[in-house]
Amino acid sequence: QVQLGESGGGLVQAGSSLRVSCAVSGHSFDAMGWFRQAPGKERDFVAAISVSGSSIYYADSVKGRFTISRDNAKNTVYLQMDNLKTEDTAVYYCAAGRLSSRETLYDYWGQGTQVTVSS
Repeated sequence: QVQLGESGGGLVQAGSSLRVSCAVSGHSFDAMGWFRQAPGKERDFVAAISVSGSSIYYADSVKGRFTISRDNAKNTVYLQMDNLKTEDTAVYYCAAGRLSSRETLYDYWGQGTQVTVSS
């Protein structure tokens, strides 16, 4: 059974950094993605990384501030978030599936971790 578990969310001030992690159990060889959902809004794509890490994609809104990475030996994917803005406040979800910005191409999802950025 594939399980994804996010951790590392929290409350931070604008301009600071935070790293969220996603531990995967039961399955290893998938592309991984991060999505986020702000209150009252749809879930949006944030970043995705291929199995090898050689292909990486970012949403325009986070490009240059967020970095996705993975450690296949630890079955863990990370999202390093720098220069956080209040508009980054959301529940962050990791997902495993096909490399894409479309959430419908991801088969497995974590439960989400809250990231709140205060001004």
